[in-house]
Amino acid sequence: MGSSTALGYHSDGAAIQAHEFAWRRSPDQDAATPARHPVVVVGAGPVGLSLAIDLAQRGQRVLLLDNDHRLSTGSRAICFAKRTLEIWDRLGVGDAMCAKGVEWNVGKVFFHDDLLYRFDLLPEPGHERPAFINLQQYYAEAYLAVRAAELPNLEIRWHNSVAAVEQHADGVVLGIDTPEGRYRIAADHVAACDGSRSPLRKGLGQESKGRIFRDRFLIADVRMQADFPAERWFWFDPPFHPNQSVLLHRQPDGVWRIDFQLGWEANPDEEKQPERIKPRVDAMMRQALGREVPFTLEWASVYTFACLRMDSFRHGRVLFAGDAAHGVSPFGARGANSGVQDAENLAWKLDAVLRGQAPDALLDSYAAEREFAADENLLNSTRATDFITPKSEISRLFRDAVLQLSNRHPFARTLVNSGRLSVPATLRDSALNTPDAQPFQGRMVPGAPATDAPVQRADGRRGWLLRELGPGFTLLLGASAGSQALAGLAGQLRSAAPAGVAIRMITIAPRASDADADLRDVDGLVAQRYGLQPGSAVLLRPDQHVCARWRQPTAAAVAEALRRALCLA
Repeated sequence: MGSSTALGYHSDGAAIQAHEFAWRRSPDQDAATPARHPVVVVGAGPVGLSLAIDLAQRGQRVLLLDNDHRLSTGSRAICFAKRTLEIWDRLGVGDAMCAKGVEWNVGKVFFHDDLLYRFDLLPEPGHERPAFINLQQYYAEAYLAVRAAELPNLEIRWHNSVAAVEQHADGVVLGIDTPEGRYRIAADHVAACDGSRSPLRKGLGQESKGRIFRDRFLIADVRMQADFPAERWFWFDPPFHPNQSVLLHRQPDGVWRIDFQLGWEANPDEEKQPERIKPRVDAMMRQALGREVPFTLEWASVYTFACLRMDSFRHGRVLFAGDAAHGVSPFGARGANSGVQDAENLAWKLDAVLRGQAPDALLDSYAAEREFAADENLLNSTRATDFITPKSEISRLFRDAVLQLSNRHPFARTLVNSGRLSVPATLRDSALNTPDAQPFQGRMVPGAPATDAPVQRADGRRGWLLRELGPGFTLLLGASAGSQALAGLAGQLRSAAPAGVAIRMITIAPRASDADADLRDVDGLVAQRYGLQPGSAVLLRPDQHVCARWRQPTAAAVAEALRRALCLA
């Protein structure tokens, strides 16, 4: 990647967006037959970069292709959720993202010029990361690109556009266009992270299906000095933009994201012009702050709501992720976040298959699980869009009545939908789960994404549970004083586990316990959230989803759960 490391020293968004990656001729272009690669990832956006880094950290040799030679221009995706930040922590970029981003947990909903209510997306203590940060996509891509440059087994080729794809029983052959002509490479597996207009999807004769909504929204990123807090503000039918909706977010560098609903008849080219945007922003500032505020326009775009997905995210040895596989309307921040979670789900499974630890069927579970997650996101996004943009007078009357009731009656707030914000899917029906054999308390049911909690290490230092998890399977064990059972379990499991599959065991004891343990549950939140009692156990997959739990684990039961989670059972 070479000069990409310079990105780490830029604090100015314009400089990052102007940074260009040099095209370099690859030896593959001179090969007599197509050079073979274990994994080719197509698309160097947040999804493709996250997937490539994850695979490379697991020891896989990865080739990442991108048809451009720059990072994203304009803010694009800006709201990155807690679960995404936790994934990026594991990839080595979470701290940088959070240091630069604007953290927020609180949102406010307005109707006309009245504040109806506020909500807190992370009302409980004991989490390292906030509910969300706001961070321009080009910053997120820059931090990921810097991390990618540090990994010797990850190669990025800029100005490499996939122009042809051929499926074979033993792999995929790609035709790649470059500034010096076309060449061909072969791959054991290809991950298509090439966006909503995916050339790979088109090349395989596939399409995304769903619903396109007859409405348009203007995104305006403006740089200004304003006194708004770091919160999500959403207006229904405000006086400064009557009969429409408006959304406001704060970003780093004094940049503010404003979404204006325009209606279906709006001309996209005209609405992006500064002379059309300035009166809208001025009217908003007069209403919200009582004065106009000088600002400069950073970026503008007009988009149409659409909720779409492919029928299947797997086609032979090509696996689709992110916008290439599914697309949702922006309200709810479900696009980029779900795409990064696609990458996390796919990385460990592809790694296991390439190592021969799991059969090809494990990749089918990627498609099944992430299609389920996509359907959940599409349902929430569709409902939000219908509420925000009612298409009939009856629908508008219902929406406005709900908004008026929500000012005084909390029950009505559950019906208000200004965009149900992104949360990770609980994969309750996954074939990789082992059903509970005994009663359990806590939210960490099989299929649930792991949640964080403060812990204390054996050396006395404070930390966070998710930071302690290994890159493979992790077994959390409730320690008890004077018990030798856990030591015996560890020894038995080493011989009972599937060949080559590593499992990390972490013992956790209550703070006041005298049991020997790796971690102390300093605030009791591990026990509360996981239902972890002395002698019990919770098994986590490499992507930090619960796949099994026991009140009295045995080596045979844990080994069987591992086989099931790897599609070996």
